[in-house]
Amino acid sequence: MLAIRLPEEIEARLAELAAKTGRTKTFYAREAILEHLDKMEDKYMAINRLENPGKRWTLTELEQDLDLDR
Repeated sequence: MLAIRLPEEIEARLAELAAKTGRTKTFYAREAILEHLDKMEDKYMAINRLENPGKRWTLTELEQDLDLDR
């Protein structure tokens, strides 16, 4: 369950769209969230990785760990 407060202008636009199409405001809110969630996850994961870099390997180190010389 999620409850959000929207500015009146956005609430009115959402209500008008729902009324014109016979769908619920919840339907359109869910669609909007799903459409943008992947992009937001990617963005914030990238920011987190830049701020908190982990271990990095050189190509030589990777090849050694995989024992590719054989």
